[in-house]
Amino acid sequence: MSFMTLPQNGPENCCPPPPAACAAGCAAGPAAGGAERARAAALFRILADPTRLDVLALIAAQEEALCVCEIVARFDVSQPTISHHLKLLREAHLVSAERRGTWSFYSLDPRGTTAARAALDAVLGTATTRERTTARTARQAARAAP
Repeated sequence: MSFMTLPQNGPENCCPPPPAACAAGCAAGPAAGGAERARAAALFRILADPTRLDVLALIAAQEEALCVCEIVARFDVSQPTISHHLKLLREAHLVSAERRGTWSFYSLDPRGTTAARAALDAVLGTATTRERTTARTARQAARAAP
C-alpha cells in the first residue's frame, strides 16, 4: 500500500478566515472552567450509554412517576442492569426516586435536567441547534450561488 504525500499548507491556506463577529469570541477557547468542564464531561459520560439514555427518555415521556417494574419490563436487559443505570441517573440528579412500599417510582429531576442543559449550552455556546443549522444552510446557499 502506498500513501500520497499531501502538500504542507499553513493555516493561512487551510481555512477561510473566521467571520468578523467570531474573531474575538471564537478564539477565546473553552467557555467553561476546569471544574465545570469536568462536571459536564461526567454528565455526558452518564448520558453516553444507549440503554441509560433510553431509560431516561422513557421516564421523561411519562406524566406520572414510573414504577421500576415497568422500566425493567420495557428493556431486554436484566433487572440488576436496569437498577445500575437508574442508580447512575439518580447520582447525576437526572431522575429522582420515591419509595412506595417495596417499589421505587422514578421521575425526572429538574435539578439534573437544568444542569444538563446548562452544561450543553456551556459547550456549544448560547446559539441553539436550530440557529446554527439555519446559519450553516445560509452560508452553504451563499457559496453555491453564482
